[in-house]
Amino acid sequence: MHVGQLGNYALGEWVQGSGRTTDLVHAVTGDVIGQASSGGLPFAAMADYARTVGGPALRRLTFHERAAMLKALAVYLMERKETFYALSSATGATRADSWVDIEGGIGTFFAYASRGRREFPNETVYVDGPVEPLSKGGSFVGRHICVPLEGVAIHINAFNFPVWGMLEKLAPALLAGVPCIVKPATATSYLTELVFRAMVEAQVLPAGAIQLICGSAGDLLDHVLEQDSVAFTGSAATGQMLKANPAILRHSVRFNMEADSLNCCILGPDATPGTDEFDLFVKEVVREMTTKAGQKCTAIRRTIVPAGLEAAVVQALSARLAKTVIGDPSVEGVRMGPLATHGQVRDVGAAAERIRSAAQLVYGGGDFAVTGADRTRGAFFGPQLLVCSDPFTTDEPHDVEAFGPVNTIMAYRDLGEAIALARRGRGSLCGSVITHDPRVARELIVGAAPYHGRLLVLDRTSAKESTGHGSPLPNLVHGGPGRAGGGEEMGGTRGVLHYMQRAAVQGSPTMLQAITREYTKGAETRTDRVHPFRKTFDELEVGDTLITPSREITLADVERFAALSGDTFYAHMSDDDARANGVFERRVAHGYFVVSAAAGLFVEPSLGPVLANYGLENLRFTKPVYPGDTITVQLTVKKKTAKPPREGEVPQGVVEWDVEVRNQDADVVAVYSILTLVKRAG
Repeated sequence: MHVGQLGNYALGEWVQGSGRTTDLVHAVTGDVIGQASSGGLPFAAMADYARTVGGPALRRLTFHERAAMLKALAVYLMERKETFYALSSATGATRADSWVDIEGGIGTFFAYASRGRREFPNETVYVDGPVEPLSKGGSFVGRHICVPLEGVAIHINAFNFPVWGMLEKLAPALLAGVPCIVKPATATSYLTELVFRAMVEAQVLPAGAIQLICGSAGDLLDHVLEQDSVAFTGSAATGQMLKANPAILRHSVRFNMEADSLNCCILGPDATPGTDEFDLFVKEVVREMTTKAGQKCTAIRRTIVPAGLEAAVVQALSARLAKTVIGDPSVEGVRMGPLATHGQVRDVGAAAERIRSAAQLVYGGGDFAVTGADRTRGAFFGPQLLVCSDPFTTDEPHDVEAFGPVNTIMAYRDLGEAIALARRGRGSLCGSVITHDPRVARELIVGAAPYHGRLLVLDRTSAKESTGHGSPLPNLVHGGPGRAGGGEEMGGTRGVLHYMQRAAVQGSPTMLQAITREYTKGAETRTDRVHPFRKTFDELEVGDTLITPSREITLADVERFAALSGDTFYAHMSDDDARANGVFERRVAHGYFVVSAAAGLFVEPSLGPVLANYGLENLRFTKPVYPGDTITVQLTVKKKTAKPPREGEVPQGVVEWDVEVRNQDADVVAVYSILTLVKRAG
């Protein structure tokens, strides 16, 4: 296996760096398989190219169009995944390790593509939150909008997940409409480069949307401006050094740091040997120690157990670790590969020695068998299990992270002590609580939450479908406070908004409606002789309004609806009972009958462009409707969302209608939104 000198993708072209190169070493064999260099790259020009070429091209597209690009890229990459798996073994990853990295990363593209279509408009502006009234008369209102930053997003990634680490940052940034420069860790950049080449070959993204640096980032950060952002994954020390760059400070550049942390797993007092939870605990801790050879920013480093169970925990973990086959990931039966580099072996060993000054080694630390490889040539490191007998007076287990298969066990006497030990990590990416007792889970989670970005509660109920302690997911935030960096990535919609500017806009309802392209109550509306249900999606405009005739709600209506629906709740059936509850003056019409009667007023029944009712949202009954009252409906086009065309499907879009039902006194009695599928002209 030989990859040669890696390319850099700059200014729309593949170029090789000049001058000094860095050798890329196979983690299993120790052989040099290639070189990386970024010498001679025009870093300032790359940033400017992203801002002036990639940014405008992405911002011209809607969220839905950008989501479609992500999906197309994901499909293209998934079709080539076996090529990525073949090279991934050189990083020391097993097939299971690589699945998390490769298919997990591609899955993040799929997830954000889906979220972009479902939760973002087919527009270039995202409207965030409701209209805020700012005046008594309603002629002055405010609302928040989010627009893409007009700079470049610089992504500096870690060595342990060369694919997922790149794709989980690219997905929300590209969906937001922001171009990116990717800087992978040099040690495993050959796998990043292979996947990046496939993205370029797909010819899906516009020019300038993505660029790649394999090697040093040089003076790139010296050229950042106020619209740029930096996302960093790696050690806290490196992150803090980068964050202190004068240009970043001078321009108040957004800097998101996701740093390695001393994550913990807490065994609940109910999860004693022999319970399902104890068995789950043993499997989870060992999996987190051995997956990616413990080279995960989310891996369990500290195992917190009830006092008196230390011996049982050591015995169970040691027995399971002893069954873990270490060696060449390509050999059948191997469950743990080497670390990424020999440098990592030295660093992990030195960190483990520091922890041993405050803890006793109870498993590992000596010779260990390696299957299918030479232990001295490969970057192998055997699992080590330690016990800290006095975790409240020693610092090393809480301060020193061995970024490999090293774990320290410590005991607590009550839940307060367990929480205190969890907090001694001074901020973690994730923690886990293994218990079947909801009261224990509540106390531990609430106590530990201020110090964690994500918390997993694992028991026999969730175990079958749980993704486990160390698996960040696209729809949940990934990050943590304090030592973990104080930032967050992904988190669904939140991840996209990290790359956007939230701006408060103030003005008249009509102005805000024009800016957001969403109906704003109080804005000027339009009515004409053509019923809006007779208009195609393309003919309808935001603000188009229908005012219906009125209808009297009779006692007979109420009784017929009760008989038809089976809803004979007392307030609908008896004047005396309705008055007795202190809410109503007399028997009241069913709210759902009011909604049905409203539909009877605004629906145009003949065959036309409206294809189907797609749903009803945000229904509120604001005032009772009594027999004898009359109702009138105002139906207004609130928002339009074109659906992407599908083969064999009638071209269509989703129209959201604002519905306001009023009584004879012009009081609002019900408000809601309905969604309809409407045929497009084309």
